[in-house]
Amino acid sequence: MGELGRSDLFLPLYYISAPQMDDPEVRGSDELARVLASRQLADWRELRFKPFTSPVVRKAVAQLASRMRDLIMQPSGDPEPAPARPSGKPDQPAAVAEKTAASPTARIAAAPAITAESEQPVHVVDSARRRDFATVGEAIKAAKPGDRILVRPGLYLEALVVDKQLEILGDGPAAEIVISARDAHTLQFRASTGRVANLTLLQADDEGDERDESWYGVTVDEGQLDLEGCDISSRSGTCVWVSWGAELRLRRSIIRDGNGAGVAVTGLATLEDNDITGNTTGVWIVSSNCALRGNQIRGNTVGVMASGGLSTLEDNNITDNAHRGVLIQFGNGALRGNRIRGSRYGVCAGKDALGTLEDNEITDNTEDGVWVEHGNLTLRRNRINRNGSVAIRIGADAGGRAEDNDLSGNRGGAWSVPESRKANVTRARNKE
Repeated sequence: MGELGRSDLFLPLYYISAPQMDDPEVRGSDELARVLASRQLADWRELRFKPFTSPVVRKAVAQLASRMRDLIMQPSGDPEPAPARPSGKPDQPAAVAEKTAASPTARIAAAPAITAESEQPVHVVDSARRRDFATVGEAIKAAKPGDRILVRPGLYLEALVVDKQLEILGDGPAAEIVISARDAHTLQFRASTGRVANLTLLQADDEGDERDESWYGVTVDEGQLDLEGCDISSRSGTCVWVSWGAELRLRRSIIRDGNGAGVAVTGLATLEDNDITGNTTGVWIVSSNCALRGNQIRGNTVGVMASGGLSTLEDNNITDNAHRGVLIQFGNGALRGNRIRGSRYGVCAGKDALGTLEDNEITDNTEDGVWVEHGNLTLRRNRINRNGSVAIRIGADAGGRAEDNDLSGNRGGAWSVPESRKANVTRARNKE
């Protein structure tokens, strides 16, 4: 910046509060904090928990882009101050008025930070008819793209179709805000972007009900949906379905008691910090790319089943699933730092399956820790202990590589490898 004769090309974002910035006395003794405070600081502290799809976040990004554009277009050398002129705001502090009059860059820097979505229209839904709307569907119909809908506690017997960019938020405990549908998907999303949070979404058809199809708790048919803090179940079929070409970001939700899969993905999905329990399959990845991080996947028939595509599982607890903890039928899976225990088989690989298992704990399963029935897996630095049969079983049409694993303490020993496949298995530095 010095070579260009500029001192305004550094645009810090204030993202999380720090005493070096907030306390003048502390800031005075911290050279870096003094420099940051002297720059065109953008205060984004109130934005860090909001989704990128939020209109206020998009506006803040647009403002930052405008600042960058103006700086690039500005000639080299610090700009000459422009003549001061009245701001039109009698209560504006003199320091801000001086900064506002100085230059385009300074005027942008002096603009008030966005700290709340005060400009976002809000529609309130109350089942007792004490507010704007008695049903969520009425609010969706009346809302414009970019609006927010707040749903008060109550039971709403309706199916929702979201076909415009909206935020739909429960205004109270999710357990007290129940949206229940029969003979339909409870929430069908088909907008470009959107966010749904803090609701209970129940598909209430029983398995024995006559119907043309299985109904889902949530379907993401197109666009990108952020789904947070919800309790989602389906007595009829799958709890959450993501169609091809759509994208889901599912966080801190309970996905339970699905008569089909808890979450089935044919598009793109990121699942973080969810509790996925009591489903036929916890997560079914169907020829798609899916990332699972920090989830509890427990008490399902199969914990995670990958049927193609690329799946990444990191730091999940995959426990007490009746048959398989993780099944890679085919496709490519990467498992890192997971705890896979209490199932019949820990990890199974099927036909044409590829995968890498690193730093996982695969323990206390009633049969094999890892069963490579077909395909080829690479295992590094895993602890595969206390399983009811062998640590690693290699099938008659399989192979793999195992390095630096702890394979001790299994009832059937470390390995089961057919004589005909021993040349297809590389073993190095394992504790057996």
